[in-house]
Amino acid sequence: MSLAPRAVLVHRTTEYEELVARHGTHGQAAFFLASRGRDIAEIAARHHRTRRALAEVSAAVPLTWRQARVERADLDRFLFAPEDVVVVVGQDGLVANAAKYLAGQPVIGVDTDPGRNPGVLVRHAVGDAGALLRSAHAGAATDDLTMVEAVADDTQRVVALNEIYLGAAGHATARYRLGPDGDGGVVEAQASSGVLVGTGTGATGWIRSVWQERGAGLRLPGPAETRLLWFVREAWPSPATGTSLVAGELTAPAALRLTVESERLVAFGDGMEGDALQLTWGQSVRVGVCTRRLRLVV
Repeated sequence: MSLAPRAVLVHRTTEYEELVARHGTHGQAAFFLASRGRDIAEIAARHHRTRRALAEVSAAVPLTWRQARVERADLDRFLFAPEDVVVVVGQDGLVANAAKYLAGQPVIGVDTDPGRNPGVLVRHAVGDAGALLRSAHAGAATDDLTMVEAVADDTQRVVALNEIYLGAAGHATARYRLGPDGDGGVVEAQASSGVLVGTGTGATGWIRSVWQERGAGLRLPGPAETRLLWFVREAWPSPATGTSLVAGELTAPAALRLTVESERLVAFGDGMEGDALQLTWGQSVRVGVCTRRLRLVV
């Protein structure tokens, strides 16, 4: 007998909850903010809207379905199942945070704060959750969004929806050799603040800001295009390091290869540095288009 579908509600701790956890009580948190010219009322109001939205989405799950909740900090320890329908209740970035742990499950993005979130990935209102869950299980139309992956030579792997960052943890200089994957490509020794490789979905965020500053003449990819953009951040010219390979695009199956020449570099996706690849001297990592895609319910 097949299992009933399961709705997995993905959410994150609110700013208000983080403040109260740090200061102990609502009153102490309010005093701390007031002493700095801030009012806790707005933050508390956003918290209540988010919690109310989560409760309404939970109540909209069909009675015959199973249900689970997972907080953002626990995503790397949560086991998603093939029959799951994932409902991200929160901000656009939370969809990206969840994407790397999925394997083809449909995702519904529910916006808890319309007008504050861009709504690129959390496209739906709270009141539509019930109908969306049923249609997602029945095979609703989805946008299949391109993802990026980095695979190290020791089989470590990280996947991201927006972008992957490769560089030093913190603000130290990253030293490495960079070039197209495969024999015969140009390889350059570099010292920089790291390398960003991003997708068309990421072109609404960090990659876009770098692209705007560079004016490199590269066309931003669309979210479903199997094409990535990459940028080296603040490459430093010296007798031993160059700056000729600082931007480009990758169309599947092409990839970028980075060989580490520092004691420690990291590679992580979508800002989740706590779930990073750990790389050391001599290791190489290959970055390119991921065969897996995010199925976002339209």
